[in-house]
Amino acid sequence: MKGVLEKNRKFIEDMKKGDQEFFDKLAQGQHPDTFIISCSDSRVSPSVIMQSSLGQIFVHRNIANQVIQQDLSLNAGLYYALKHLKVKEVAIIGHTDCGGVKAAFTTSEDADFCAWTAYIRENLPKDNLDQYTVDDLVRLNVLAQVQRVKDHPIYNKYGLNTEVIGYIFHIKTGYLETLDSEEKEGAKEF
Repeated sequence: MKGVLEKNRKFIEDMKKGDQEFFDKLAQGQHPDTFIISCSDSRVSPSVIMQSSLGQIFVHRNIANQVIQQDLSLNAGLYYALKHLKVKEVAIIGHTDCGGVKAAFTTSEDADFCAWTAYIRENLPKDNLDQYTVDDLVRLNVLAQVQRVKDHPIYNKYGLNTEVIGYIFHIKTGYLETLDSEEKEGAKEF
């Protein structure tokens, strides 16, 4: 990553042009309204696609935006977001053409990756996969993760009044689509 420090200096200049005290305010603490669980895909940066400033969102990322109770990092983030930051919503952001979802339905001999993709397959259709597009499966995956948050012991202890929302980022258009948590299968046109 050539020029990282140069880009950082430019970032500092730009932020101070808008507000000379930006970093002083930032150092006073964070008060985000939203905890986001998003895919690690480099094309899906929550703060960029939502044009959020520093301190506005609290983010956890992993392949295919999974909510897994055994994931200590996710658990710590969810706990901190709900108990200490008192976020108003938890958002799951999946995206079209997700490589993690694709990988879950292809045969692979990579044991390290297969262990992760098994979680993706767990809540998605087992039969008639040929009737689903990758983006249908992405949609179902996001909805499954919304439910996993709602079933998570940490959410049930600290976040029962916190809204849980699913989104899909459409890579070809840049649009963020809100999913209906009652939707159970199939894809909507977008």
